[in-house]
Amino acid sequence: MSDNRIIRVGISVGDLNGVGIELILKTFEDRRMLELCTPIVFASDKSIAYYKKGLKINRATFSVADSSKIQDGKLNVVNVWKDHVVIEPGKPTEASGEKAFKSLEAATNALVAGDVDVLLTAPISKDNIQSEVFSFPGHTEYLDSKIEGESLMILMSNEIKIGLVTGHIPLSEISDSLNKEIITKKIDIMYQSLVKDFGISRPKVAVLGLNPHCGDNGVIGSEDQELIEPILKEYQENGKLIYGPYAADGFFGNQSYLKFDGVISMYHDQGLVGFKAVSFGKGVNFTAGLAKVRVSPDHGTAFDLAGKGKAETSSFKEALEQGVLIAKKRMEYQTLIANQLKVKK
Repeated sequence: MSDNRIIRVGISVGDLNGVGIELILKTFEDRRMLELCTPIVFASDKSIAYYKKGLKINRATFSVADSSKIQDGKLNVVNVWKDHVVIEPGKPTEASGEKAFKSLEAATNALVAGDVDVLLTAPISKDNIQSEVFSFPGHTEYLDSKIEGESLMILMSNEIKIGLVTGHIPLSEISDSLNKEIITKKIDIMYQSLVKDFGISRPKVAVLGLNPHCGDNGVIGSEDQELIEPILKEYQENGKLIYGPYAADGFFGNQSYLKFDGVISMYHDQGLVGFKAVSFGKGVNFTAGLAKVRVSPDHGTAFDLAGKGKAETSSFKEALEQGVLIAKKRMEYQTLIANQLKVKK
């Protein structure tokens, strides 16, 4: 990616019968967004035209054969499919799930090839997209299989950045899934992301406990004392500002998250319930740890709103803006590292 080129954002449209295309069209009605980045939507002209007509949006789009021929200052559309698709807003169908995958696959391939700098994924239906070619719990796991690195799901807003040790797994499997290796790995990814993606030179990170009240000295479980505490002690002995474990209810209740650059949660709902209580509608899902930048709004397909012109764009716009900022921060970090190596020589 050239320092002089505007950031290119590849956008997968999510479920065709959800709010994805509506969010895209509404966002780029504002011409200022085309000064922030060059958007490339992976879908089809016909699908885009359907929603433009229904929503009475006149923003011009520019169709290109592939993502290597995009134009700055325009909303580019790469035609991933040419067949006719019956669009039924609000109703997940086999066709809408199939096209959601085709859009995601094409956008991911463009990201890996370097044709786009950031991947912004509109919401999929995790059930509807399942097939022989997509058997993942969600975007994060799919991208982990396609892009170099190891992923960490981070939900972020101006108030908080929270990463998950375990993601889309049943509650009954969480305790057995936790060990020193995975907890350390996720903390390390969070720490490095705060440094290179957000420019924080010495991050301060909080780690939430697993059990209620962090186990109450073993009365409600032993994982906090026997597994998590020793891990955090090692970090502290090595001079890193990694603290905890903290009981999640009090941590969110007294706004302790405001004292930290990042937070590590042991499981999905422990972190996301607190996060969405604080930042719902303005949050961003960022996949840290991978060699490429991927962001997404913090909400789902919103089938109940699809096709009605009522979808709120705030989280989608925030995801777009944060994706561009993270891409630029990574460029700055790589330049800094390169300059340091030159000095050492």
